[in-house]
Amino acid sequence: MAYVLRFVQHYRPADRAVFMELEAKFAEIEHRRADFPKGRRLQPYAGREPTCTLIWESQFPTLAGAQEALARIEGDSEHEKLFRQQVPYMTDAYTEIYEVLDL
Repeated sequence: MAYVLRFVQHYRPADRAVFMELEAKFAEIEHRRADFPKGRRLQPYAGREPTCTLIWESQFPTLAGAQEALARIEGDSEHEKLFRQQVPYMTDAYTEIYEVLDL
């Protein structure tokens, strides 16, 4: 059974440029480091979430894999340093884990 780990971050529209500059640095970490979870980034075009939302998500083959990826991200000093720079621009943030249904 697969699982999706998802981060949802809302930011102020006026801060979009600086928020995305910092997000590009997170993407650079993913590309540079083989040990780091890889994800895709989405921004709502239409839907429930406002357009000033960034969604990062990645799929893992097991729940343990998703939890390990979350722990790796949370425990990484390079990520933490960058995250502290980005937090002031966030108005809300939360983490989700979804089970992928094979129906």
